[in-house]
Amino acid sequence: MTTRLRALGYSGRIEASLETRLGRPLDRRLSNVGRLLWFDTVTGLNGDNSCGGCHSPTSGFADTQSIAIGIENNRVVGPHRTGPRNMRRAPTVVNSAFFPRLMWNSRFAAISGDPFDRSAGFLFPEPEGRSLSYLPHLLTAQAFIPPTERNEVAGFQFPGNNDAIRGEVLRRLNAIDRYRALFGQVFPRVKRGQEITFDMFGAAISEFEFSLTFANAPLDRFVRGDRRALSNEEKRGALLFFGQAGCVQCHTVSGESNEMFSDFRDHVLGVPQIVPAVTNSDFDGVGENEDFGRAEITGLNDDRYAFRTPPLRNVAVQPTFMHNGAFTSLRRAIEYHLDVVASARAYRPADEGLDRDLRGPLGPMEPVLANLDPLVATPRRLSENQLNELVTFVRDALLDPRALPQHLRRLVPKHVPSGRRGLTFEFPSGRSGGR
Repeated sequence: MTTRLRALGYSGRIEASLETRLGRPLDRRLSNVGRLLWFDTVTGLNGDNSCGGCHSPTSGFADTQSIAIGIENNRVVGPHRTGPRNMRRAPTVVNSAFFPRLMWNSRFAAISGDPFDRSAGFLFPEPEGRSLSYLPHLLTAQAFIPPTERNEVAGFQFPGNNDAIRGEVLRRLNAIDRYRALFGQVFPRVKRGQEITFDMFGAAISEFEFSLTFANAPLDRFVRGDRRALSNEEKRGALLFFGQAGCVQCHTVSGESNEMFSDFRDHVLGVPQIVPAVTNSDFDGVGENEDFGRAEITGLNDDRYAFRTPPLRNVAVQPTFMHNGAFTSLRRAIEYHLDVVASARAYRPADEGLDRDLRGPLGPMEPVLANLDPLVATPRRLSENQLNELVTFVRDALLDPRALPQHLRRLVPKHVPSGRRGLTFEFPSGRSGGR
């Protein structure tokens, strides 16, 4: 197996390359500013959500929901979060420093295929287009977008375009002495009296995300020479993953994958179309009950229902799986891949444990299956033991323990510089986070 992994270019050392590729050490002061911003609702103009509301430390900085709940929420982050839903679940930001394309429809991308390389530019939907290409990393550019998303944090009441929304966020930050002092510790211009800019905001958010690089899993240690890092069951699961089960065809580890177990390409997997009972998003199709995925960006019928392959590192900490959380069990999500057509036609949201407001009629499935990626069109047969081994490998061998909720709890601040009331995080123990 080690020979196979090395042939694929897998080193088990991707985390150690972060600062080399950044060209500098991580700035812990800047990362701390980004951490405080992450949990502070002052950056959301609706006043009731922050980055942490959808990218939660209780779930490895992924969503706590099958489909995200942004604005008009109950200020709870966890299983008891309520409010109108968006269209998809929020993806994880852990290890996202190495992702060349971001979001389920790949709408934010480094054109070079390298998020550390801006030479070919960064591509965003209009109105931003390539205008953010001067920034040093794809994540720094991407940080310009969430504050402008109406159903995520901005709300529908504030007038003006994206730049006007960013201007209001900056007005708020510059009016808070504590934020000015924190930014001033990193940016001399602010210390001299100049204003906090959105470039600085983006730098702080992305620096915090860089600090959330947790890519030292048992498989990494095994490839680096620790033969005891994997159990025999995990080894057998790995052989299936990289062989008979075919998972590695999409969940790649070579090239642009950066050992993240994703080709970062868009595929139609035939995932059932979940439609929330209450939503503040505009669903696609004549029945307004479909999600066209990548086609929303390209306009191409061939891209309809295609979604970016999710990276699998630390997937064990997620409560739901697929772009819309159609599964609440990793085993069921993996099993679904083995016979997509039959599984899609037999799918029932209630059987998968979805929340009641997600158990209504599904969107049409036959058009999805008609576009099915050939890679998953032919059923694969695994024995029960083999399925167990594959699940064990994905769940355990790719998990860096630092991504577990008990280790991330410390990142939730007890107080934020704006003085606003924080969100309540439902960690597995039932206690809210904070330090």
